[in-house]
Amino acid sequence: MLEAANNNELPAIPGKRYFTIGEVSELCAVKPHVLRYWEQEFPQLKPIKRRGNRRYYQRHDVIMIRQIRSLLYEQGFTIGGARQKLSGEAAKDDQNQSKQIIKQLRSELEDILKILKS
Repeated sequence: MLEAANNNELPAIPGKRYFTIGEVSELCAVKPHVLRYWEQEFPQLKPIKRRGNRRYYQRHDVIMIRQIRSLLYEQGFTIGGARQKLSGEAAKDDQNQSKQIIKQLRSELEDILKILKS
C-alpha cells in the first residue's frame, strides 16, 4: 500500500516492540492529537493502553498509521473514504487467504483420491 516514494520521506521504523505516542508522532509526521483522533475513526488502529491510559503502539500500528497518513494527506481521501479503503483491503486479504486455503485443501483431497483409487 505504501509506495516507495512515500516511505523515503519518513524515518525508518526502529526494531522496537512498543512505541509511545510521541515516538509514533515523529515516525509518522503526525501530531499526537491527530493520532488519538484517528484511533476513534479507524477500528484497525488499536494501541495497547497501560498505566494511566498511556498508549503503546506496535509495529503494525505504526505501519497502519503510515497507510492512513498516505491515504489522507497524499492521495486525498476523506476519513470515510480511507476507512472504506482500509476495510475493503482487509476483506480482500481475507478473501485471498480463503482462496489459498481452499486451493491447498483441494490439492490435498485430489492426492488422497489418487491414493484411494490405486
